[in-house]
Amino acid sequence: MHFDPTLFFAILAGILLLVGLIGTVLPVLPGPPIAWAGLLAAHFSSYSQIEIWILIATGIAAVFVTVIDNIFPSVMTKKAGGSKAATLGCTIGLIASFFLGPIFILIAPFAGAFIGEMIHDSSDAKRALKAAFGAFKGFLLGTGLKIICVMCFIWLFLWSIFWR
Repeated sequence: MHFDPTLFFAILAGILLLVGLIGTVLPVLPGPPIAWAGLLAAHFSSYSQIEIWILIATGIAAVFVTVIDNIFPSVMTKKAGGSKAATLGCTIGLIASFFLGPIFILIAPFAGAFIGEMIHDSSDAKRALKAAFGAFKGFLLGTGLKIICVMCFIWLFLWSIFWR
């Protein structure tokens, strides 16, 4: 049996793209950079024709989306009048949801932001609730942006294999 590096890179690309998609909702995996690594692997396979300019453009997109994803919760929390404690609580809630199960992926970040804000200032539950909604909106915007980005990467990969 003979090792086919081009098939290996095509399979590796598909795996990295799927792991990148999973990483868009799991906080421990940087989804867009992993998915971009899949496009890079695809570039080295003759089954796909990912060109250098596509790698550069998608690499810039992956970095941009990753940076924005880390900024959105903080910006939205501040816009809603919350503190960094709400943003930290949102992140802790998101990590906790990984262990609690998929149904908690929407509940835990909100609850974490609320609890974080209440720990920071327990005198105003209404403001803490507003901050929690802000952090949660930022989380949803960032996650949505990551999902769109990675789905575009997957589409580029599939297009380069089947329709090019």
